[in-house]
Amino acid sequence: MRRTSATILLVVLIFAITAMSQTPPVPKPGTELKKLDYFAGTWTSEGEVKPSPFGPGGKITGTDHLEWMEGGFFLVGHSNGSTPMGPEKALSVWGYDPEEKTYTYHEFNNSGEAVFAKGTLEGNSWTWTNENKMDGKVFKGRYSIKQLSPTSYTFKFEMQPEGGEWSTVLEGKATKK
Repeated sequence: MRRTSATILLVVLIFAITAMSQTPPVPKPGTELKKLDYFAGTWTSEGEVKPSPFGPGGKITGTDHLEWMEGGFFLVGHSNGSTPMGPEKALSVWGYDPEEKTYTYHEFNNSGEAVFAKGTLEGNSWTWTNENKMDGKVFKGRYSIKQLSPTSYTFKFEMQPEGGEWSTVLEGKATKK
């Protein structure tokens, strides 16, 4: 009886060790993430900010460098630019949420802003939307990108105050180096 119990215990231990030593499959990025590959690389941009209650109008320029984080699930961007309000630096992380079937965008910049937006892609047009509070009021944001070619796109940023109409705040063009 002891010998049978010892044999059973040994078989159970071997099975447990074998099961624990097998590594689970490494997740792979889905096809939706591959669509963000369009933005990988170095881009230069220029545009025009419209005067508004949020700041003066004028020219903007920038350089964005985006590359895939190891694993291929997130695109990480570093941005440097000049705006009518001074220099701008930002860190961004782009991804895809398969549960909500939406693209995600997180940005942190040297003005102390933390931006979170959700995006969609229809044809060659990306639309990113978000909501922020300023002085206790909710503002909606809409950032649109239209791919013109593999190396260029136009962009437009619009804002809508609570209960108000959409107005264009920024328009421009970006070119891949």
